[in-house]
Amino acid sequence: MAKAKDGYYLKSQIYIVKIPQFKGGSIFSVKIRWSQKILFHDGEFCLNIPFCFPKYVNPVGRSISKKEKIFLKLNSGTANEVLCKATSHPLKGVMHQAGKLSLSYEAEVPAWSSTDFSFSYTVSSSDIFGGVLLQSPFLRDFDEREIFCLYLYPGDFLDRKVFKKDVVFVVDISASMKGSPLENVKNALVGSLSQLNPQDRFNIIAFNGEAYLFSQSMEPATVEAILKAAKWVDTTFIANGGTNIMLPLTQAMTLLRKSSDSVPLIFLVTDGSVEDEREICEFVKSYVTSGHSVRTPRICTFGIGLYCNHYFLQMLAQVGRGRYDAVYDLDSIDTRMQSLFSTASSVIVADITIKSLEGLDSQEFFPTHIPDLSSGSPLIISGRYNGTFPELVKVTGTLADRTSFAVDLKVKREKDMKLTYVFSKRHIDLVTARAWLLESQELEEKVSKMSIQNNVPSEYTFMEMILVNKNDVKKEPEPFLLQKAYGTLSFKGLEVEIPKLFLGGLSHGFGDLKATAENTPPATKEAKPSEGLLGKAASTCCGRVADTCCGMCLLKTCSFVNDQCTIVCTQLCAALACFELIKCCIEICDCECDCL
Repeated sequence: MAKAKDGYYLKSQIYIVKIPQFKGGSIFSVKIRWSQKILFHDGEFCLNIPFCFPKYVNPVGRSISKKEKIFLKLNSGTANEVLCKATSHPLKGVMHQAGKLSLSYEAEVPAWSSTDFSFSYTVSSSDIFGGVLLQSPFLRDFDEREIFCLYLYPGDFLDRKVFKKDVVFVVDISASMKGSPLENVKNALVGSLSQLNPQDRFNIIAFNGEAYLFSQSMEPATVEAILKAAKWVDTTFIANGGTNIMLPLTQAMTLLRKSSDSVPLIFLVTDGSVEDEREICEFVKSYVTSGHSVRTPRICTFGIGLYCNHYFLQMLAQVGRGRYDAVYDLDSIDTRMQSLFSTASSVIVADITIKSLEGLDSQEFFPTHIPDLSSGSPLIISGRYNGTFPELVKVTGTLADRTSFAVDLKVKREKDMKLTYVFSKRHIDLVTARAWLLESQELEEKVSKMSIQNNVPSEYTFMEMILVNKNDVKKEPEPFLLQKAYGTLSFKGLEVEIPKLFLGGLSHGFGDLKATAENTPPATKEAKPSEGLLGKAASTCCGRVADTCCGMCLLKTCSFVNDQCTIVCTQLCAALACFELIKCCIEICDCECDCL
């Protein structure tokens, strides 16, 4: 039976969906659709899809032939040649055109895949290039404005000169960071320092309720200074106290005031929320608009866990023309933090402006403040507009050798790729951050409409999955979103009594001030629901029996015995299922079978 929360994160990378009972002999199928950002590293785009299946999902008994099938359709949006660099599975070419690629893989296998699917490719170019894609809204789009996407690729010339950097690391050392989070941050910080060049300068500010500076001025990134900083980090980074972000951020701004021929960068790392987050954003916004563009500090933010306000960190990075990233798995802190710093610190074109768009009406840019072009990531500006788009768009900026950069981007209509789906998650997150900052109900309603229209979860909608017998309806419905303001709805002519599952844990919230004040260690997953069998079985004989005899574990054991024993064990499990022991086991057992 459907409960208040039928889907949630068991771990940071494992999502549980409880399927209601259905009749024996039924064919059960699952279709999953999700949005995923493609990574860019060393000039290559990298895609990794989960494709590992544990042994216990294989049917018990005799071996049954299984079919794996992968179809990859790639559209780079450019006219440049796409080159496949590496793949985990033997893909065969189906179609290869300028900017497009289709590959497929199909095989009969004795067991399900034990290897994730990975694919990397490059868009061939030795220099910076880009373009503009246009598309009209589809018929039922609530926003009738035209859609555009402007992109700049850094090219695959890896030895391009980058700007000198003045970097201030602002790191949270409050009591909640104790243990693994702070140790991983320390390792990432020392690793990031090693990426600096001798002509770069740096400083470090550790903060809790107070702020602790490594140096009273910016230090050149010599080997001796980095070794000294590493020792200072090791002795100073002791988790204690509360969280005050405004104080160290103000000090970092002061340290970077004298930056002239370099790109100033503030790298903020935190796991908590503070009450004056809106004031911090307004302070940074006023500071940025009052200074010269090349001397304006770029602010990169890195959030850890679920208790920090990720929309505050996104807005702060957007206003500061920087970048944002977050981790919900503590083991990923080191690699993700160093990757973010590597991208943010390898600027090849700064102070970018887009011309020729003055005649457009009702413009909306995402992000609102244009960041720099880095050798570690393409620059993508998307949005909506009314009016006639020019045939050429001029983009200007400054190169690392202080010479001017300019390029004319050709505009074309995109027919094969739905831009609204490509950018829906990005637009929803950025508008949500703006709605949070302005406390705008109008923007919240806009996010809800965007979420429902594109079937992408948001902070203002719930995701529900409808379970329908194919024999009862002509067309199987897709998962859909309900706006929180509504109590009951019908969907595509279906009545509300049709079984529905509520998928929780698909939003982040706006931080947790109470958890931050109490210095609660960063959460990486939702608390397991206490209602239903999980709460009841703990105090009943059924729970004690399930702890001793795990029905699902018996199924795993069956795969190692002969057919006769398999039949006996299967019949035993079927008998136990009558008393709902298996259901209890799924809730209670702490072994791998809870992922079934």
